[in-house]
Amino acid sequence: MSVTLQAQREYPPDMQCKDKFLLQSTVVPPNTDVDDLPADTFNKDSSREIQECKLKVFYVNPSEDEGFKSYTEQGADSNYTVQHLKDERDTAFRQTLQLQQELDFLKRRRQRRNDSGFSLMFAFVVGLIGILFGFLLNLSLSSPLAPSSID
Repeated sequence: MSVTLQAQREYPPDMQCKDKFLLQSTVVPPNTDVDDLPADTFNKDSSREIQECKLKVFYVNPSEDEGFKSYTEQGADSNYTVQHLKDERDTAFRQTLQLQQELDFLKRRRQRRNDSGFSLMFAFVVGLIGILFGFLLNLSLSSPLAPSSID
């Protein structure tokens, strides 16, 4: 991307400029068209993380060959940087999708485990009741009958 300031009729006497550009970036799904972005994409009150970078405007004399070369080299580097950032964005998006799928899988697995038949605690309680009932039944049947007195 390149931004060129329209030629001014008069240059400032000291050739100093106080103009600045604010660049904002945020993560969006890959292959998103600019027209598809919501209006509040760069609103600081939204839940999105917005990164900002301020660029100061400076004047370059086009007759100076060396200054122009360094300026075009910066442009090539910035194109590489933009492409690199896009690749990182796409990688982060894929990782997010993968983590979401793993989380969904774990939720379904946990839900299946909770829904499957009798729980271990239920089996333990039923077994304990059975043992107590058997102990009481054994105790009542094995106690000797009180001798009856025949007069």
